[in-house]
Amino acid sequence: MTPASTALDAVFAHIAADQDRSLHRLMDYLRQPSISAHDIGITEVSALLVRLLTDMGLAAEAVASEGHPMVLAHWDGAPGAPTVLLYGHYDVQPPDPLDAWISPPFEPTVRDGRLYARGAGDNKGQHFAQLLAIEAHLAVHGRLPCNVIVLLEGEEEIGSPHIAAFVRRHAARLRADLVITADGPMPADLPSILFGVRGIASFELHARGANRDVHSGNFGGVVPNPLWTLVHLLATMKAPDGRITIAGLHDAVLPPGERERAAVARLPLDLAAIKADLGLDRLDEPAERGFYERLMFHPTLTINGLHGGYGGPGSKTVLPHEAVAKCDIRLVEAQTPEAVLACVAAHVERHAPEVRFVPLHGMAPSRTPMAQPFAGAIRDAIVAAQQVEPLLYPSLGGSLPDYVFTKILGIPAFVVPYANADEANHAPNENITLACFFAGIRTGAALLSYIGQTLGANAGMTSASVAGASVAG
Repeated sequence: MTPASTALDAVFAHIAADQDRSLHRLMDYLRQPSISAHDIGITEVSALLVRLLTDMGLAAEAVASEGHPMVLAHWDGAPGAPTVLLYGHYDVQPPDPLDAWISPPFEPTVRDGRLYARGAGDNKGQHFAQLLAIEAHLAVHGRLPCNVIVLLEGEEEIGSPHIAAFVRRHAARLRADLVITADGPMPADLPSILFGVRGIASFELHARGANRDVHSGNFGGVVPNPLWTLVHLLATMKAPDGRITIAGLHDAVLPPGERERAAVARLPLDLAAIKADLGLDRLDEPAERGFYERLMFHPTLTINGLHGGYGGPGSKTVLPHEAVAKCDIRLVEAQTPEAVLACVAAHVERHAPEVRFVPLHGMAPSRTPMAQPFAGAIRDAIVAAQQVEPLLYPSLGGSLPDYVFTKILGIPAFVVPYANADEANHAPNENITLACFFAGIRTGAALLSYIGQTLGANAGMTSASVAGASVAG
């Protein structure tokens, strides 16, 4: 079953006629800083969103959490229809370095078909497109094709430290049939459905030597060097052939199934272009591991930074008294941050007990089965809105808090990104193309229509079409 084409076409026509106004409203939204790391503008922007959603006709409020407020809104006027939860985040990254921006980060500017501003792609522009899709349905038909919950977080850019507790506390208010997140860039600049995300576990290693920096000639070879202590410890964690050698770390890894492997085999890949763009002549070890397999199905260990001693110009023959390594491990299904950090702690105790292990934040991975019934409706909606067959990704290399939906609420979660691949999220000159923004509004509108038509056996029939669909690219 598909939605009545005339009903959706009328919504598409409204979206097209309202493009200029939609763009200027997004620009007004982007002018409001909401930097979670600095606690700037959070209260103001959450209140702005509550007013916007209320004016649209949703029941909306800013709900307190242990940190920044969550904006929560409901529309439940479609009894018997599915309920979709639309997740996004209204907080943004700090704009530094300011001198690298061509135009000021909170003065939205259109250049060459792109809108530049902090939050344009990550994530204000994308969830604003979702909200405008809701508004378009209500403006044209006075109702929505399905029930909708909107959840907009104010702490995603600092690791979503309080969303799990919030979701547990408000589980009854978040009861839905599926979750859709519009976030991240479209891989290969083609519409995509992502069925999972990797998790993350971050930690620091602190080593100390003497009680102060000392002369490398007078005390070199006598006083332990904490930088060498960390270098040797880190070398025990990953072998030259690329294997992570921390005992127990891989025990819980759930390998991909046949459907996931088949989907990866269909994904487009220009490895030569990727290496040329990054200035590489090889990939990291192990050399035989496939590009997408690295990003989806295997944990990684990254040294984010190694700090200690003298780093200024010229030479200073000093033997430092302390050193710090900052690291992260990307997690895959079904690892947990707690278990992985426990493995690292045991490894440090075994190989360098004098080093202090400091666990930091963690986020569990998430994976929704590719045969999930709503996948077909999502695929059909993308095709209706963009006339392009979407790529199907079993997982995203990065991390989002989808685990709170799949593991706490027990409902399927999908990521449908709207932003261009070169959106420069987290970087200066962040942007979203106008074409992507308007296509996002259309896609959001189609998603509501097709989800509203997905019930019971029809869901299974629709998912069969996506399981066997050829993938564009």
